[in-house]
Amino acid sequence: MKLSDFDFDLPETLIATRPAKPRSSARLLLAQGDDIADRHVSDLPDILKAGDVLVLNDTKVIPARLTGQRHRASAQGDVTAKIEVTLLEPAAEGWRALAKPLRKLREGEVIHFGDALSATVAEIADGGLRLVFDATGDAFDEALAQVGAMPLPPYIATLRAPDEQDHQDYQTVWAANSGAVAAPTASLHFDAPLLQALKDKGVEFVHVTLHVGAGTFLPVKVEDVTTHRMHAEWGEVCADAAAAITRAKSEGRRVIPVGTTALRLIESAATEDGIVAPFQGTTDIFIYPGHHFRVTDALMTNFHLPKSTLMMLVSAVMGQEKIKSIYAHALARQYRFFSYGDASLLIP
Repeated sequence: MKLSDFDFDLPETLIATRPAKPRSSARLLLAQGDDIADRHVSDLPDILKAGDVLVLNDTKVIPARLTGQRHRASAQGDVTAKIEVTLLEPAAEGWRALAKPLRKLREGEVIHFGDALSATVAEIADGGLRLVFDATGDAFDEALAQVGAMPLPPYIATLRAPDEQDHQDYQTVWAANSGAVAAPTASLHFDAPLLQALKDKGVEFVHVTLHVGAGTFLPVKVEDVTTHRMHAEWGEVCADAAAAITRAKSEGRRVIPVGTTALRLIESAATEDGIVAPFQGTTDIFIYPGHHFRVTDALMTNFHLPKSTLMMLVSAVMGQEKIKSIYAHALARQYRFFSYGDASLLIP
């Protein structure tokens, strides 16, 4: 299974830099078996069945991009340097992060992010660093909201800078548990009217948490994709969520993760016979063609990067040849791609 098997040409003009407004007005490619139809996300109440279970990732994206100053005393006086920091994931103490320029930092130095927040460089290793902030808990969240910018994916950030609107746009309406540095983007298509319409239809919602990390954007660098080592992310499936998914499976109802993050988490928590157990910890599950899905019956997801692990995952859901025809259709019909783009509902 070669990396080139998951490649395609994507015009830059199809990369969405802003989401559809309202959220549920985004286009939806419905792929069911061999059939492909052009719909809208707002059509979901007509597409889904009463009793279907949508699994929603309730992680909350933090404004993980920070710009600060490092002050250093010298014989010539106080020397300052501008430092750009991207938080990656919580550490046992503090946060693991990337910094530019890293060469201008030493362990023990303090970076000031305005008056609201500062951090001590506790460790520099492996091209990154560990920062210990002067605030924790709610105080840290409040300070970060003041000084941080939303961590837009690289393919958007190269086209425009993040702004205040992204604080709302790059967050799901049900976000609850802070810790992600990337959004579960399929979930960005849902708004309050759509959720109410789905509830009225009899669709059930189950919430799980997977804190999406920056590793989701790492390229695959091996030609034999089966040898790729997946990044790890922290997730939790509580007892109630596990029971609800297991009950749906036992009753013959469909379990449909909204987003690849929710899918990877529930597949990590499931046993071979399709029972989902409570789960808390990290998962590095790598799903590619040939994977046996334990609980997933369908998937709602956005359109993904060529040669990415997410292209491999959707190919596992639908089959490699079918995904090629789905993406060819999406390109021909000019669907919008990536985090702020349109959606697909993949039903094998």
